[in-house]
This record gives sequence, structure tokens and C-alpha cells, in this order.
Amino acid sequence: MKSSTLVLLLTGVVLSMLGLAFASKPLYDAFCRVTGFGGTTRIATAAPSEILDREMTVRFDANVIDAPLRFRPTQIRHDLPLGAHGLATYELTNTSDQTLSVMASYNVTPHTAGRYFNKLECFCFEERIIKPGETKTLPVVFFIDPALNQDKLLNPVSTLTLSYTFYQTGAFPGATKTASLDPELELP
Repeated sequence: MKSSTLVLLLTGVVLSMLGLAFASKPLYDAFCRVTGFGGTTRIATAAPSEILDREMTVRFDANVIDAPLRFRPTQIRHDLPLGAHGLATYELTNTSDQTLSVMASYNVTPHTAGRYFNKLECFCFEERIIKPGETKTLPVVFFIDPALNQDKLLNPVSTLTLSYTFYQTGAFPGATKTASLDPELELP
């Protein structure tokens, strides 16, 4: 093999690996959205027409990473039949003296149920600007796909946990510190 052919081949391999490195995050995100991997929920445009008798409990969790925010669900849980709409609200307060740009990441546990948890509306879909001392009530409209009823691995499951974590969009270094728990929220 000529050295010029070898150089071209190795250059092609290096460029391909570089391209895959840049594409890995969007490809992984797309994979998670399609499969529900890691508790990733789905975004829906309409609720199912079928509502089953099987009822699920959705528990709500709120966390903050390295941001001067107070974040809590306004309710601990919501019981609803598979296929029915649910509405939950969270309360977010900027405890600092500066305007913050924040966003929420989310997941569902057990992780295998993420593909059945669908959101019609959610505060987590976009970045939020919150002024000093401002408190916002943030809604999420959701349903659990009736197809969950056919998943044999989830037959014993009766409770899902919807978890959100708020972070400052310009200053998020990664999950390096523990989340904060609102002491005013009483767990059953």
C-alpha cells in the first residue's frame, strides 16, 4: 500500500471518528426520546382516545442544581387511569437578586416506564427567564399511554415518579453537587 493511500485512509478514519463524536449527543438524545431509555418521557400532540380502568399513581419530585432557586411540586401525587389527562403544577422562586436563565431536565422512574409517559404541555420544553424574587407556577399536562398495560415487565408497577431538576443554563457544570429538597413539602 502506498504511503499516500495510507495517509488518505487514516485521514478519512480520523474525520469519521470526529464526525461521530459531534453526532453522538444528538443521536443519543434521539434514541432516548424514541425508546424511553433512561426514563426519558415522550412529547405528545394528543391524548389517547382510550382510558383504561387500571389506575397509576404519579409522584412528583423537584430538585435544583447549583442555582439560587426554590423549586417544589404543589402536590405530592396524582392518581389517574391509564390514558387520562393529568395536570400537575410546580412552583419556582428565584431567591437571588439577579435575573436568571434556567431550564429543567426531567425523567421518569422506573426508567422502563419512560416510553409510556407522555407530556402534552410542559414548562421543561423551553428555557425560562425568572426575575429576582419572582415566583412562577409551572404546569405540566401529561398522560400515561394505555399501552403500558400490555408491558409484562410493568404489570406490578403502580407508581411512577416524575422528576425535574432545574439548573442555570449558562452556568451548569454538570451534576457535581447534591440536589436540594424543599423542607416544607410533606411526604406521605
